[in-house]
Order: sequence, then C-alpha cells, then structure tokens
Amino acid sequence: MEGIDASGHTLESFNTRPADEVERDLLACCAVPAWAQRMVAGRPYPDLGVLVATADAALAALTWAEVAQALAAHPRIGERPTGTDRESSWSRREQAGVTDADADTRAALAQANQEYERRFGHLFLIFASGRTQDEMLAAARQRLRHDDDTERRVVHGELRQIARLRLERLLGTEPATTTEAPGPA
Repeated sequence: MEGIDASGHTLESFNTRPADEVERDLLACCAVPAWAQRMVAGRPYPDLGVLVATADAALAALTWAEVAQALAAHPRIGERPTGTDRESSWSRREQAGVTDADADTRAALAQANQEYERRFGHLFLIFASGRTQDEMLAAARQRLRHDDDTERRVVHGELRQIARLRLERLLGTEPATTTEAPGPA
C-alpha cells in the first residue's frame, strides 16, 4: 500500500528523506517535536499500517504538557488561518464547515471559544473535518460542562484524530470516507 500526495510523499520517501525534512512534515501533523523525533527515529517503517499505528501509539503517550504544546499551533475554530504553509492549508480545509457561517454563528463560536478558554485555559480543539458549524458550536457548549480531567482526555483524543488524518494526508492515504464540508483546500 504505497500512498502519494500532491507533494510526492510516499512511504519510501518518508523512510529515506533527510530526517530534518521528515520531522518538519510531521510537525505540520502534530506540533510536538518529541513525537516527530520519535517517528523519525522509528524509520524505516515496513508499511503504512505500521507507520500509522506507531504514530497513534506515540500520540496516545503524549503528556498533557505536550498536548498543550500542540494546541498552541492550532487556530481557534472559526478563525481562518492565513499562512501559506501546509498546516495552515490543512486547518482551512478541516474548518471548511465554518467557512460560510453567518455572522450570528461566527459570533456564537467566538463567544464559545472565549468561554472555553476562560474555563479550561487553552483553546477549544475539535476534529472539525466533516462537521458543520452548528455541530462544532454544540460540541463547544457541551464540553464546557466537563471537569478538567474529562476535557483533557477529550482534547487528547481530538488531537490524535487530527494528527492521524494529517499524517494520512501527508502520505496520500486519507480515507475516502473522510467527509468535509465544501470549501477551500
């Protein structure tokens, strides 16, 4: 199972490209240097399944401090990233469900983001791919009821989903069942 994306990444190139290049690509998937370094150190991977399983296990082992480090690289839901890098492009694609949100919904998302950040001390992270603005807003409001430990577990799970999808995109193996609202890629 050999995947390829628009930038020509395959399992073979992942395994053989210079470590600093692969690490940079992995940091666009999850902005935790220790995770990216662990993935690079595990090369070569015999197949994509092993690579993805290793990545997921390493993501599951992230400490809360590492999760918080990754959160710092994510934009708020509803705030369109403006960069031209891969991570900004992926964020815009993932948040396509809020691209055409009306002013009331954008204002409600902004308010929910502020309440969430006051409550938990970090931004609201959600696996946004395929979710509408109403679903994301409802999730933010519902998650405000969580205790700190529960919410940390939820955030960690959301981060793992995002990183795994981005890794699959990087390797051109994104599942066909991933649905996202129409919007810019």
